[in-house]
Amino acid sequence: MTSLMALVVGVLYAAAIYMMLRRSIVKLVIGLVLLSNAANLLIFTAAGLRRDAPPLVPDDAQVPAGLVADPLAQALILTAIVIGFGVLAFAVVLIRRAYEVVEADDMHQMRDTDT
Repeated sequence: MTSLMALVVGVLYAAAIYMMLRRSIVKLVIGLVLLSNAANLLIFTAAGLRRDAPPLVPDDAQVPAGLVADPLAQALILTAIVIGFGVLAFAVVLIRRAYEVVEADDMHQMRDTDT
């Protein structure tokens, strides 16, 4: 399962880099979303793919009994998803405003309007 996830992460990174190298600003944002999802999946895979018990410690114990899932990676990924969604929303608003001003989606045409 880990090798399959490693392959999926690699494909997501490759697709993200490909999309970010395109001239369209919409494809750039799609590439950024793919890059963020690939990073989240990489963290989740590196933490270990287990379906064990939740990380609850009994009142009379110092450590959990038996194997448990790692909550730190899940908390980091949840935070990254929320931040990624905020960045995506901000980027969509910026793209919409830039398209209203320049009336072009091509990044080279947007660069020509600077002068």
